[in-house]
Amino acid sequence: MKHATLAGLSCWCSITIALILLNLPVPIRASLPLQINKQYLVTGTVIDESGLPLPGVNIIIKGTKSGTMSDTDGAFSLRVSSADILVFSYVGFKKIEVSVNGLEVLNVQMAEDVASLDEVVVNAGYYSVKERERTGSIVRVTAEDIEKQPVNNPLAALQGRMTGVDIRQTTGIPGGGFNIQIRGRNSIAAGNNPLYIVDGVPVSSERLDSYSSIFPYEIGVDPLNTINPNNIQSIEILKDADATAIYGSRGANGVVLITTKKGKAGRTQIDINVQTGIGEASNKMKLLNTEQYLEMRYEALANDGAEPVKNIDPDLLLWDQNRYTDWQEKLFGGAASITDIQGFVSGGNQQTSFRFGGGVRKENTVFPGDFGYRKIMGSLNLSHRSENQRLRAELSITYGKDKNNLFNNNLVENALKLAPNAPGLYDNEGNLNWEVNDEGITTFLNPLAPMLNTQEVLSNNLIVNSVLSYELLKDLQLKVSAGYTDFKQHETILTTKDSYKPELRPYRDYSHRRLNQEGNSWIIEPQLNYSKSIKNSNFDFLIGATWQRRLNVVFGIDAYGYSSEVLLNNINAALESSILRDFQNEYKYNAIYGRIGYNYKKRYFINLTGRRDGSSRFGPGKQFANFGAVGAAWIFSEEILIKNTIPFLSFGKIRGSYGTTGNDGIGDYGFLSTYSAITQPLNFRGNGGLYPTRLANSDYSWETNKKLEGALDLGFIKDRILLSVNWYRNRSSNQLVGYRLPYITGFNSVQANLPATVQNTGWEFQLTTTNIRSQDVAWTTNVNLTIPKNKLVDYPNIEVTPYASTYEIGKSLNIRKLYQFQEVNPETGLYEVVDINEDGRYTIDDRVAIITMDRNYYGGFQNTFNYKGFRVDFLLEFVKQKGLGELGNYFPGFTPVYDIGGNVPIEFIKRWQKSGDLTNVQKYSQAASNLTPYNLARESTLNVVDASFIRLKNISLAYNFQGQLLEKLNLNQLGVSIQAQNLWTWTNYFGLDPQSPGSRTTLPALRMVTASVHLQF
Repeated sequence: MKHATLAGLSCWCSITIALILLNLPVPIRASLPLQINKQYLVTGTVIDESGLPLPGVNIIIKGTKSGTMSDTDGAFSLRVSSADILVFSYVGFKKIEVSVNGLEVLNVQMAEDVASLDEVVVNAGYYSVKERERTGSIVRVTAEDIEKQPVNNPLAALQGRMTGVDIRQTTGIPGGGFNIQIRGRNSIAAGNNPLYIVDGVPVSSERLDSYSSIFPYEIGVDPLNTINPNNIQSIEILKDADATAIYGSRGANGVVLITTKKGKAGRTQIDINVQTGIGEASNKMKLLNTEQYLEMRYEALANDGAEPVKNIDPDLLLWDQNRYTDWQEKLFGGAASITDIQGFVSGGNQQTSFRFGGGVRKENTVFPGDFGYRKIMGSLNLSHRSENQRLRAELSITYGKDKNNLFNNNLVENALKLAPNAPGLYDNEGNLNWEVNDEGITTFLNPLAPMLNTQEVLSNNLIVNSVLSYELLKDLQLKVSAGYTDFKQHETILTTKDSYKPELRPYRDYSHRRLNQEGNSWIIEPQLNYSKSIKNSNFDFLIGATWQRRLNVVFGIDAYGYSSEVLLNNINAALESSILRDFQNEYKYNAIYGRIGYNYKKRYFINLTGRRDGSSRFGPGKQFANFGAVGAAWIFSEEILIKNTIPFLSFGKIRGSYGTTGNDGIGDYGFLSTYSAITQPLNFRGNGGLYPTRLANSDYSWETNKKLEGALDLGFIKDRILLSVNWYRNRSSNQLVGYRLPYITGFNSVQANLPATVQNTGWEFQLTTTNIRSQDVAWTTNVNLTIPKNKLVDYPNIEVTPYASTYEIGKSLNIRKLYQFQEVNPETGLYEVVDINEDGRYTIDDRVAIITMDRNYYGGFQNTFNYKGFRVDFLLEFVKQKGLGELGNYFPGFTPVYDIGGNVPIEFIKRWQKSGDLTNVQKYSQAASNLTPYNLARESTLNVVDASFIRLKNISLAYNFQGQLLEKLNLNQLGVSIQAQNLWTWTNYFGLDPQSPGSRTTLPALRMVTASVHLQF
């Protein structure tokens, strides 16, 4: 028995050494072996690399159909013989084989399969597909990448990480919106936003209106802010026709699928994540100091032959000539604290699993004062399946509530305009300083005064989805999905008399402005799925229907004439009020859709999708349209010839697709005439009434988007190098626009289809390399690059339409028609542009320079390093583009009393000073007569600059503790990390943010540094 024991131990050691050399997981504990060829019961536990049990692992005796599955604690038992080999397989983990060799206890550790991307299952909307088998263009970001970024909005986590997905942050103010375009701008005037699906439920993607100057329309309030990034399992972007056609008209501009985290079978776990940090404006402009500023002002007067005037030039006659204030530091140079606490409980068994929890997030602003953003989030996910696996039920509830407490003013613009020698913000008694002169006239508009006008935006967002499926017959499944969303936003703006300069307060009122926006929708989608395999052929059939309804209600009111500030929140206390907006829209959408998927030998694939859509946004006879697509793929690396001739090619696939989608992204009821009530009947001799606000046109119909794509996917050296190359062409025709009408008609436009065709083409490259992969060390690199091109392909007779001055055949929709800048006249010191007609009139015909403002290319460069428990990850985002410069925002020399006057960037110091000077900056002046050459120059090529940039978008350092410390603390996991967002930006653009070139009102994206702790019990 002693010799048998030693022999068995020697055999076990040999197997262990061999597995280590092959870089495979090994049994971590074993008992003494039994005699060979006897049938006996082997028991054991399957765990992952962190020591947690893996439930549901499939365990099969190699060469047989006998096997079992691990239970909720990862434990298993199976009758075997000593010569058997057990095969352990689990989705997302490397398959391993372990020889029983007479062992009666066999504990196995499985490693995540991070390199085998062809086994990753991606969400394609109405169905799922393995990465290696997909025929459509789908890109994916998982929770692993989202969680290491200190972001409030899920879209912020996608920047620089996906090909064909252009995302731009509109403001650094928390709660602001994002602009997203998937493969370019398809429509001239209809919606260009993608379709958002959260757990199968469509949610609104439109930024909400705001009456606040801090959230103008181009920034807006983003409803996605209420979705918890920490509760997202993955975000898939569907791009081509094959992936989007099954969504019909809703997928014309791409689809964003957000899937929340679900519970897993296993013991109950508690996850807690605490994050805290600070944020600051990522950039400030270099402006003139006091000495340079005063030199500019005096030189402007000298150039104009003028003298300073007391009430117009207080910076020269009244204010301290030696004072200097960095207004950017004063007004938006603060540190914004960030605190985020998340807690979730999950668990279950093979039949029922659950996950519920939520979190709170608090962000202050970089502005002075007690302003900030608050958010409360909650979610519940339940999954159940019957013992016979035929019945499945899922319930998903997501809720978010946020509050944005701000002020109705833009301090960013004030900070860039204020003279550096402007007075202090407070007087000796601590009150706001207005610097009143001896005549009682205010000479300083205190930038903090508008902060007394508070703005509060409250949002509530509820998303509920339930899915019930039943296997009617073998391979035949009936599924019904039902969803409901409810979104409410209430905005209140209170204006006080104290926000006005003192001499105006007797003539001003306290006022209250309120905007309520509510929207709810429901959707029901029954589906029938059938799958069948016949020898080497595999078929998938899907047929379904959609019924969707959405109701939007908007109400805005102005109230004024309050007798006291304490009554401002009570509209009934106002002397007068007027309704700003009051309407209710209902949108109905119906569809039937189907899909046929076929593959032969898991090598040749074809996918057919079709959909018939009906939308209430079109008139009778125009409401329905048909859309469809075909996608195909060939995994040529499975061919014997390829395997024999190119052995280092582990994966190779050619795929392509073609199809049509539609677009109904226009307003509701556009085909009907509409009327509004006369709100001031006294103007009509006391009689109320209605007046027309829109012309009827029931003849317009769907935009049509035809999408074509070809792609090549390659894997080398056992998929350690993965390369994907995509080429696409999207053509959108029958453009839905508001056709402009002459003013004599009484209307600005009428909804119509234009005979225009917009084309988007591009190349997309994705490279993933596993540079090092060993037991303790791993290093992966991801590079993505997108080269897009947009152009107006065709527009018959555009020269006789109102759009002749806006668009150009063969050019992008995002062009600027500008004057050709000539020079700063060496003699006069004034800007000059080319007068093509030489008539001195400078009309639209003189704007011969056509500049494309699209991004030439964009992408990201990401590296991830792992060493034992340490992980370092960084992402560089890069963009090549042109943008508007700062010339249009500044007229150097003007008095700060006027909007266009005040301080200017340091670049303006290179101005014309004397006859013969050669420069691109006009002489300093405050003469109104010199505004004409300035206005011409700001609409010329002089104001177009290189706005390209490279940004260290994200860097993360994390460590997961292992071993005895976890046992002592009774924890499953303990991790700490430090994350930084928007850390550095390299650019030649001298404005605030190259992401929003030409804007001096937009707060740049914040540079954030946070630390977090993750606990799992």
